[in-house]
Amino acid sequence: MSEFDDATRVSADGAAAIHDGWDINGNANGGYLLALAASRLRAVSGSPDPLSVTGHYLAPGTPGPVQIDATTVKSGRRFNTVTGQMHRDGKPILQATGVFGDLSQMTDDFTHIVGGPPEMPPMDECVPRSPVQGVAHVALNGRLNVRLRPGDESFMRGERKGDAEMAGWFSFADGRPVDTLALLLACDAFPPAVFHIDLPPGWVPTLEYTVHVRAVPAPGPVRCVFRTHFVQGGFFNEDGEVWDSQDRLVAQSRQLGLTPLG
Repeated sequence: MSEFDDATRVSADGAAAIHDGWDINGNANGGYLLALAASRLRAVSGSPDPLSVTGHYLAPGTPGPVQIDATTVKSGRRFNTVTGQMHRDGKPILQATGVFGDLSQMTDDFTHIVGGPPEMPPMDECVPRSPVQGVAHVALNGRLNVRLRPGDESFMRGERKGDAEMAGWFSFADGRPVDTLALLLACDAFPPAVFHIDLPPGWVPTLEYTVHVRAVPAPGPVRCVFRTHFVQGGFFNEDGEVWDSQDRLVAQSRQLGLTPLG
């Protein structure tokens, strides 16, 4: 069993655990939390693939046992909708709702795509993301192989590009394939794009996070790009794209977060 499979394992009664090592400064990564919750929702749905999953973050997730309760909202011929809550000792951590189905049964007769994968060098020519970033300990990076497009790591030296965009490659350090559940993590595994504009560095809490899974990734690492277009009133958006080794769009994401807190 891979590290990710072990860390997203949920029993039939909804008992689970937030595992150590998937965190930033002790707080579990939001994409990991959503994948853990979606693992339970997926099992209840009876379908193999998350198609659209949204999480609202209610409290930080720290390592330890949790309960994930899930209820089917609607069962259909092609799609099943499930909602659920992750909580510990009665305290809610994450509220999630997902639509699940079987992507292998979806037709691909017509495609219209504006744009394409982000341009970047091969993975081995990109910059590894270290578990230590200044005062932040990104333990999550020890589980992953995230490599930033050259120049996008400049925020770690206090240099901002002025363009709120972050791109790079994503795979698992232990070689686990990137599947549809893992895409929920991939879309939140990179430094926030706002680190490249004139904002102070710090914690960027997520209020809401949605991932749309468009296809089962082909074998190999995936390329990711994240952009922020709007920062206003203490909030920011971040829109993401994930492309596989066959240049197919396999996931899109959007986050609503708070501007960095010192």
